[in-house]
Amino acid sequence: MPAPIRLRELIRTIRTARTQAEEREMIQKECAAIRSSFREEDNTYRCRNVAKLLYMHMLGYPAHFGQLECLKLIASQKFTDKRIGYLGAMLLLDERQDVHLLMTNCIKNDLNHSTQYVQGLALCTLGCMGSSEMCRDLAGEVEKLLKTSNSYLRKKAALCAVHVIRKVPELMEMFLPATKNLLSEKNHGVLHTSVVLLTEMCERSPDMLSHFRKLVPQLVRILKNLIMSGYSPEHDVSGISDPFLQVRILRLLRILGRGDDDSSEAMNDILAQVATNTETSKNVGNAILYETVLTIMDIKSESGLRVLAINILGRFLLNNDKNIRYVALTSLLKTVQTDHNAVQRHRSTIVDCLKDLDVSIKRRAMELSFALVNGNNIRGMMKELLYFLDSCDPEFKADCASGVFLAAEKYAPSKRWHIDTIMRVLTTAGSYVRDDSVPNLIQLITNSVEMHAYTVQRLYKAILDDISQQPLVQVASWCIGEYGDLLVSGQCEEEEPIQVTEDEVLDVLEGLLVSNLSTPVTRGYSLTAIMKLSTRFSSVNRIKKVVSIYGSSIDVELQQRAVEYNALFKKYDHMRPALLERMPIMEKTATNGPTEIVQTNGETESSVLDTKHPATVPQPANQANDLLDLLGGNDVVPVIQTALPTKPASAGGELLDLLGDLSLTGGPTPAPAPSVPISQPPFLLDGLSSQPLFNDVAAGIPPMTAYNKNGLKIEFTFERSNPNPNIAVITIHASNSTEADMTDFVFQAAVPKTFQLQLLSPSSNIVPALNQGTVTQVIRVLNPQKQQLRMRIKLTYTYKGSPVQDLAEVNNFPPQSWQ
Repeated sequence: MPAPIRLRELIRTIRTARTQAEEREMIQKECAAIRSSFREEDNTYRCRNVAKLLYMHMLGYPAHFGQLECLKLIASQKFTDKRIGYLGAMLLLDERQDVHLLMTNCIKNDLNHSTQYVQGLALCTLGCMGSSEMCRDLAGEVEKLLKTSNSYLRKKAALCAVHVIRKVPELMEMFLPATKNLLSEKNHGVLHTSVVLLTEMCERSPDMLSHFRKLVPQLVRILKNLIMSGYSPEHDVSGISDPFLQVRILRLLRILGRGDDDSSEAMNDILAQVATNTETSKNVGNAILYETVLTIMDIKSESGLRVLAINILGRFLLNNDKNIRYVALTSLLKTVQTDHNAVQRHRSTIVDCLKDLDVSIKRRAMELSFALVNGNNIRGMMKELLYFLDSCDPEFKADCASGVFLAAEKYAPSKRWHIDTIMRVLTTAGSYVRDDSVPNLIQLITNSVEMHAYTVQRLYKAILDDISQQPLVQVASWCIGEYGDLLVSGQCEEEEPIQVTEDEVLDVLEGLLVSNLSTPVTRGYSLTAIMKLSTRFSSVNRIKKVVSIYGSSIDVELQQRAVEYNALFKKYDHMRPALLERMPIMEKTATNGPTEIVQTNGETESSVLDTKHPATVPQPANQANDLLDLLGGNDVVPVIQTALPTKPASAGGELLDLLGDLSLTGGPTPAPAPSVPISQPPFLLDGLSSQPLFNDVAAGIPPMTAYNKNGLKIEFTFERSNPNPNIAVITIHASNSTEADMTDFVFQAAVPKTFQLQLLSPSSNIVPALNQGTVTQVIRVLNPQKQQLRMRIKLTYTYKGSPVQDLAEVNNFPPQSWQ
């Protein structure tokens, strides 16, 4: 056969191809020739053919048929053949193919070869693609080479040992004796690979971590020599001596110093020297400084050293390289909670990053800016963030609006400023805000009694200019319905009152009802607002006409509201002023919802009573239930938690029957669970004459302690429901014997499917300290089968600023409570 073309000629020929099809044709032709040569067992040109095959593999063409030829080359005595054979094995073989096991004996022989370069080829191949079986068989040879005096072999053996440890961690102790003298080596290549090996061992074994902590002084000495050494052309990179070794040593020091006072103390001085002596004009120096900062932040370093690290990150923010700025912002975001004051010094630089053209930098700068907001800088920071909200891309608006809401709620200097800030967000990014922003703002406005006239006037002027922002329109509709009389009377003292008539206000609300921009929810707000104005304005006949028109609306929700409001005008007109009177001040709940909360096993949905019709809303099945896991199976019934209004006349026009047809089923069950037989009055106020739900006196059932831990005590007292003896009424009494209040207190419960459980709203979400008061909450349990009661409870609260969560099981209920 003629001699095959050389690799250079093949590369030159392939590069002349003008189309992919032409290249594919050349490759197929050459592959056919290579296959023929392999079949002929041509030993002369096997090395050349495998080399060409590897080039084709790099171009993405199949080369699997050359695997066995690689093994033949490895078994050859020629170094050139072995080099191509091992290279082919690393590229074409992996541990998923059984062929690689045939190499084990060849690699073992080559590890004991007299030539160091052959030994190096074997070490590289084993460290690249050795399987766990190969590593077990050859670990002994690797360990021997790790102890040799030849630095060329030691550095390769160290990297191979890293691969062996990753594949077979239990062989780690085999290499422990060989690591004793590795750090005393002068050769930088050996030092580098030794540090990599020590790092791998420390990350994988706590025992190794404790063992190698004694090496900290030696590592510090090596790092100091690197910093103080003069120019060395062999290791110099942009004027810095061996930056790769410095980075590796810093990374190992970070692992060794984490959580250890002595080790951290030993490395404080050298970290300060690295941070102050490293040149920052080149990227090499920045890489070392970044690793230094990470090490300082991760160990138990001194406060002055941490400030130095944050100042380095602050200098990174001024760098022209976008990657360095991004790295600095990400690092500052991680440290802002622990070193808040130090990061605050760079606030102006961080805020400037909001104007960066790179979206990744802008996002990190936005997140860090919100983390820096506190009571002292809230006005200045909000000014910058609101400016950013005005000009940022749509992808940022939702997160930015949410951040502004949370920061304003936490640090608002005054209620007027709080209201102005949220209204600014609604007018600029109303379509991007969270779903709970509307009830949150409504609650804020309701509780700010002195700001009612100012707020309704601002909102009225806002929707005259723009009705495209639906959350803004919903809040404005609600406020006009509640405080429309203040708008018309011009009682605003904070700014010059506007002159507006009742008809103009009704024109605006009617315009919202017919606008194409209004969503069904917005129309519901508008219709309810018009209905409320029937008790505040004199234009009752006009309002009756508008309401009656929507009694035949194609929107079922709007139609139902209109029908019920028409009924108020007719049969129940005497009740209308009481039902539509102004909402009382709302208590703040865990979810910031303004009025009613419908809860299923701890997940809440806040909703304004004006916009939700049913009193008990069936929760969707896909709402995750924290307490479902408590009983360890699927026989758990979700909890229905409802908050009954303390003032029936505050129903806001909704004709709800909160006392009747109260179903206790809260989740998917095989058969419909029986509902509580309670009388069903047709309207809310008619229910006031109904039979009381609970006995006033306990039926002789002794109380019990369900939970007593960390100063929090939960006691159960028991009653019986008058209409249905199968219902047990349990009242929890939560007391706190510690010296600090427990805030954000939430009690949740779960029972097996044979029971039905309803959790009413608690008396408060703050458990006073030193037993100065109790929080009470009513649980109603339906037990038709008279089985022994079992319950799992979940308690969450905040104590001294730290969230606390605990789970408990209650099985020792007195027999009288369930029999």
